[in-house]
Formats: sequence, C-alpha cells, structure tokens
Amino acid sequence: MIRPALFILALGLAGCGDAPRDDTPTRAQISDSTLPPMKSFATPRPAAPIQSNANIAADFLDLHFQLESGRALPVFTRFETPITVRITGSPPPSLSSDLRRLLGRLNREAGINISQVSGGTTANITIQAVSRADIRRTLPQAACFVVPNVTSLEEFRRERRRPKTNWSLLRNRSTLAIFLPYDASPQEVRDCLHEELAQAIGPLNDLYRLPDSVFNDDNVHTVLTGFDMLILRASYAPELQNGMNREQVAARLPSILARMNPRGGAIPARTIQPTPRGWTDAVQTALGPGADPSSRRAAANTAARIAQTQGWQDHRRAFSHYMLGRMLQSQDPDLAQRHYTSAMHFLSRTPGTDLHRAYVTTQMAAYAISRGDGAAALRQIRPMLDVAARAENAALLSTLMLLQVEALELSGQHDKARAVRLDSLGWARYGFGSDWAVRAKMQEISALSPLTSTGG
Repeated sequence: MIRPALFILALGLAGCGDAPRDDTPTRAQISDSTLPPMKSFATPRPAAPIQSNANIAADFLDLHFQLESGRALPVFTRFETPITVRITGSPPPSLSSDLRRLLGRLNREAGINISQVSGGTTANITIQAVSRADIRRTLPQAACFVVPNVTSLEEFRRERRRPKTNWSLLRNRSTLAIFLPYDASPQEVRDCLHEELAQAIGPLNDLYRLPDSVFNDDNVHTVLTGFDMLILRASYAPELQNGMNREQVAARLPSILARMNPRGGAIPARTIQPTPRGWTDAVQTALGPGADPSSRRAAANTAARIAQTQGWQDHRRAFSHYMLGRMLQSQDPDLAQRHYTSAMHFLSRTPGTDLHRAYVTTQMAAYAISRGDGAAALRQIRPMLDVAARAENAALLSTLMLLQVEALELSGQHDKARAVRLDSLGWARYGFGSDWAVRAKMQEISALSPLTSTGG
C-alpha cells in the first residue's frame, strides 16, 4: 500500500503535510556531520495487544479483506514458502541494519521464516531505494509503497495499468517490490520499511480505529507493535491458506487467536463503531495535497463534527481535535490549546494511546514554554520521554528533549539543559537526518522561549 506523509509525523509546531488514497499499499543518506554521532535503538519493547480476541478477529478480517480505498478483496493471500528479501538501488547506510533488526523481530515475534539474501540473488521481496523525486513522479501522494509482481520501479511504471499489479486480482504472493526513498531521514526510511514490509507479507488495509498499530493512516506508530506482530503471526497460522474467503478465515480465527493470544480471551469485547467514509474523506482533504488553507480548515471542522455526531470517545475523536489544534496554532494559539486539552481528555479514556498523548504533549509543552512556564512544560514532558523511547521514535524523542532543554533553561537549570541538549542531538540525527534539518529543529524550538527574544 502507500505510506502517507501526514503532518502528525512532521513534529513541527505548525503546518501540515499530505496524505494519499490509492489501491497501492504504502509509509537517508546521511552526510559527514559536525553533530554528535547518530544514535539508534537497541532492544525492542513492544507492548502486548490491549484488545479482546473477538475485536482482534474483526480487525484481522477488515485488514485482510479490504484495500485502503474501501474496495473489497475476495480472497486471503500470503506467502506459502520461506520469504527472501533483497536490497537494490542506492540504499542509505541505515537501511541494512534496520532491515536486519526488523527481520529478526519478524522471525522471533511473528514466527515468520523470512531472511535477507545478497542483492544479486533473486528474492521474493525486492526493496529498491530510489529518490523521493522518483517516488513522487510515480505516485505523487506517496512517501513509499509496495506493489505485487514486479522487481523494480521501472517495471512497475511499465506494468502499472495491467492486471499483474492489481492487488484485487492477486491470488497468491510470490514476488513483490517495495520502493523506499534513499534521500529521507533514517527514521523515515525505517518507518516506510516497517509498514511496507508488513503489508508485503500481511494485510493490505489501514484502519483508523486501531489505536496501537502501524496499520493506521494517522501514522502515530512508526514501528511494528505487539498488535501488528500478532496479526502477522495469525496470518501465517497453518489453519489458513491462499484462496480462503472471508467466512472461511473467520471460522478459523477464534481457535488461532486463543492459541496465540490466550490473554485476549479474558478481555471483554468492546463495541467499536465503524469509521464513516465521510470522516475519512474529510481527514484526507484536511491533510492531503491540493487543498487551500480554508478548505483544509473546513474539512477538519467537518471531521470534528462527524466525530461528535458519532459519539466517539476514542482516539479518533482526539485526532479530530489534534488536527484542528495544529491548523489553528499560528492564528489562535489559545483556541488550539483548548483543542489539545480536548484531545487529551479523549485519549485518557482510550487504552493504548500513550504515544498519541506524547504527540499532543509536544504542542502543549511548546505553548507553556512560549509563556515562560518552564515548570509546567517539564511536568508535561518528563512522563513522555520513555513513551517515545519505547516506541523507537527518535524524531519525537529528540523533539521532547529539545523542549525539555528550553524548559530547563527557563527554570534556571542551565547545566542540565546543556547535557540534555547534547544527548538529544544523536536522536535528532536519526529522526531528522541532515545537519541542516537538525539545526532547523533546534532553532524552531529555541525560538519558542521568551529567553531567546530577550537574549536571556
């Protein structure tokens, strides 16, 4: 599928990005630097799924039997042999190590027999590193994407309108290609790798109702979660096979999930309201390409009204408020804060949304810093640092740390501020990439503080 570039991942303190809609499943070169060495995450710490097995079964079916566009898929598909992966193109230095870590997790956590082979060897999945310009020329709305039955971007361009690249006609998986940007930050490349490889071997859909999954177009989660690994493990259960229809898979899921996730059998099922297409379309208009600012705001307000009318009390309602807050921030920061407060209210009622709260915290802490209230900002930031680290989100972690620096400076803790600033830069290099991007983020956050304008 296609990985969208929604502004929730941009981690700026204003502005927005773009989001796609297509039937193609979707989600850096680092130069010599004068900054501290780039940091990377060590041991994965995925959280266990939080839902009942009954809810997970419903999610599994909607993930596997529908495309992101809403088109139904007639049959279940997966690989039926051990899966091989190769890298071609111009891979950035970080890609190989991130791929090794991901393949190790898929083997351990999902029980999938998947391994890397040398670049000149034929493989089931080809990961081709190309430029962002090449990706945008092919699919203007995509950050990265995966396609069946091709091995290169050139081949996809030739075969794009033909049946072989049509996901709805697929009956088994043997050859796929993933297209990632080599000129993005290491984190963006990794995020694309996680989502696109997961969709290459597993479900093709994204669902806004999922709070703890990369299979969600809000792009909150950037690496595969415990929920995602369970979905993938279930996808390769021996009870399932290519060609099964939705009813056949549904009949086998209860016993599969009872074996793989016994904890989920003791969790009561929750009634989850479906996401109306109108809300999804409004979000895509608000965040996607081609709309002017007034149209974006109108669409965001439409999404918020739909969420309220639906009576949602979950992360989707919170996302509507977060989206409005981001759009209003430069024009009416006080109103934006009220939207962030509303978002936090609904997130507090939804299990598994710690990471969502960390994103909102960046905006609320920035506001506190701009008002000179370092103590309030520190109270907000401190609980979220480990949340960002557990999620392996270096861009979010470094943003929180740089906000912490300004809050410490406001609180007179100058030595500690210098230490945190130095520590943040290694994470920022992974999260934002180039030196200029890291320095721009530092300057953006520094400019929030009254001390900057007064020369304090």
